[in-house]
Amino acid sequence: NLLLVLSMQTCVERWVCENIIKLLREENTVPFMVRYRKELINHMDADAVRDVQMNYESLCSLSKKTQSIIQTLNKDGVLSNELEWDLRSCRSADELDHVYSPYKKGSKLTKARRAKALGLEEAASALMDSPHTLDLSTWIKPGTEGLSTVEEVATGVENILADMIAKDPETLTYVKTLCERSSITIQSSVSKTALKEKEQEKAAQAPPKTKAEQNKSKDFDKFHLYFDFTCNVQRIQPHQTLAINRGESLKILSVKVNVPDRVKTDFTTWCINNRWRPKTFARGELIALIRNAVEDSFKRLILPFLTRSYRTKLTCAAEKESIAMFARNLRTILLVGPVRGCVIMGVDPGFRHGCKIAILSQTSQIQHTDVLYLHNSGFATRQKEAEKLRYLLLKHSCTKVVIGNGTACRETESFFSDLIARRFFHPLDVSYCITNEAGASIYSVSPEAVKEMPELDPNLRSAVSIGRRVQDPLAELVKIDPKHLGIGTYQHDVSSGALKASLDGVVQECVSFVGVDINICSEMLMRHVAGLSAGRARSIAEWREQKGPFINREQLKLVKGVGPKSYQQCAGFIRLNPQTLHSIFFFFSNSMKASCDQPAAPEEKPVAKKGKGKSTANVPPSFNPLDQTCIHPESYHVAQKFLALVGGSVDQIGSAGLRGCVESKVRASSVEDLASTLQTTPETLKLVIDGLTQPPGFDIRQNFGQADFKRGIVSMNDLRVGTVLTGRVDNTTLFGAFVDIGVGRSGLIHKSKITMDKLPVSQRRRSLALGPGERVEVRVLDVDTERGRISLDLIRVLQ
Repeated sequence: NLLLVLSMQTCVERWVCENIIKLLREENTVPFMVRYRKELINHMDADAVRDVQMNYESLCSLSKKTQSIIQTLNKDGVLSNELEWDLRSCRSADELDHVYSPYKKGSKLTKARRAKALGLEEAASALMDSPHTLDLSTWIKPGTEGLSTVEEVATGVENILADMIAKDPETLTYVKTLCERSSITIQSSVSKTALKEKEQEKAAQAPPKTKAEQNKSKDFDKFHLYFDFTCNVQRIQPHQTLAINRGESLKILSVKVNVPDRVKTDFTTWCINNRWRPKTFARGELIALIRNAVEDSFKRLILPFLTRSYRTKLTCAAEKESIAMFARNLRTILLVGPVRGCVIMGVDPGFRHGCKIAILSQTSQIQHTDVLYLHNSGFATRQKEAEKLRYLLLKHSCTKVVIGNGTACRETESFFSDLIARRFFHPLDVSYCITNEAGASIYSVSPEAVKEMPELDPNLRSAVSIGRRVQDPLAELVKIDPKHLGIGTYQHDVSSGALKASLDGVVQECVSFVGVDINICSEMLMRHVAGLSAGRARSIAEWREQKGPFINREQLKLVKGVGPKSYQQCAGFIRLNPQTLHSIFFFFSNSMKASCDQPAAPEEKPVAKKGKGKSTANVPPSFNPLDQTCIHPESYHVAQKFLALVGGSVDQIGSAGLRGCVESKVRASSVEDLASTLQTTPETLKLVIDGLTQPPGFDIRQNFGQADFKRGIVSMNDLRVGTVLTGRVDNTTLFGAFVDIGVGRSGLIHKSKITMDKLPVSQRRRSLALGPGERVEVRVLDVDTERGRISLDLIRVLQ
């Protein structure tokens, strides 16, 4: 039963799993389900729904693979009822591969299959069912290999019985239970190959010359923690599993799973006395044969299966945790609050090729770009460049500088800090912040960047991207592949498909929940709205260019490629801001007027197109104030009824007066009672109330922290053990959190220091307690200036 297995794997109620599967089959997106179908999914968040979705897809894939194997084996004529039952009983790809591997084409015949080919399967059955009638000497066939002596016959029967034991579901379940009660450990050590290469290198007494040899030498030293490592499989950390896997793939580490001898002893006793006990009396030599078969099955077949099973289980768990870390980090950096309403200078620092700068207007339009040589030059040159910098900042009234954290970041920060300390930019109160520039260089040479900024040099495009990352992080970062953003760890050690699916889902979730103004958002941002694709986003952009701004959500139905399902999924996440609409109409009407003043071109006879276009009969021509809210069009009738109930109108949306009326009505009658009166669900009514009471232009990101701007600089040498500082989490890994404390080098809070009592109540149940962007108070535990490492202790999370 797929639903039952899915419920057990995800620890989600069966009815919820059933609803999620039904919604997925109806092509509903995760953001749509989480916001507009809460009652069907039991108020689960996007990560939990995605987990159910991934498990469901995995089970469907396993089911298809099982069916395909059964058809193949049936075609080959080797499928029996027992084998089909064994295949259908498998609940994981490992178990399926274990049962199917002996029958794969191209694989050499196993010992059991060779014995069966000699006709000894009947003797093996007789050994278990009626051993008192079994005489092995009657199966001897002189001159036939494998049947020429009693010993060969006995060996063949043993092999068949060992194979039966290793594939029996009840036996495998029992041995797994024994392992769960025992201390199973995973052990890693230096591989013989790596040790031999290291000894040869020492014997030569010469440093590695080629770059490949140097990298290999560095890799060897990275794994010193795992040269003699042993840990219980129940307690091993995800990052340790991924590190061991990487070391093994590089042939630096040798890994094995240790199963205690007691498991073998208990397993053998249980098999002989219970599951594989003969049904009638058996002579001593036959009992010995059964014992040999059990021991051979455990050593040759079951133990390798257990090892593969444990390694796969640990790897899957570690990958899942690592991907969850990536997703959590990505969500946090995408939802960083935008810095609106100010001119910003983006700086891409550099030494030899200079610092690339870009000044951006309050609406992220490029005002000026330049290259300044602030380093590796004489005093006079630096002074001249500083004067130029002051002129640009004063000219554009720019008080915010954003510096990328790449090469020459520290020196550029020091340059700005020195000028600010000297009040060089007076009367402007200039401050700066450091932002992560990961992916900016890759984006600057991408086709999207060329299309957006065709006249700019790629290096200057990087400066523009760095500035826009602070002005509107979400709109800028969606242009970059998430795997290039420098978040998480062990990116190349996890399934690329699963990682991409998870990160793409997070991007879609963030863009959808924040919402997009359909009349001004970029095509790139529009692609990530739930229900839209690259093709539909392009069609919407083309429609916008040809026919002017959208007046209401209903007009989306007129766009090519946006059918009823696409409209249902995207409508609630698309906004129409009346202020934006007014300004665009003004610009559009002026453009049309200017074009009308030009001499008219000779009219061409339109070419008749086959097929019918979309009808505009049912699309209203006026603006609907509800289109600026998070309320879905399918709930507009509920919103209208509720407004009538509280004595308000759509023109009052977001006003203090309407908010007061709504709050008094909710206090007088509960949401549940009001929902019953309006014949809707409490979840839908709560969403309607949010949409009507949130102020115009509401942005969920206003509750999240913005970039930190500062005016001074502190060096690593200024740190002392015991110093208490505040900082912002820069990156979260499986072994701890890196915190930017403003000294040019992030400090590490080891996961052992992130304890429940130091976290807010809302974060105590999260598996990943800290995320990028969170402000924390920390204490310095250790400063290693030679290695550039800072150890920190978490005091508390600042809210």
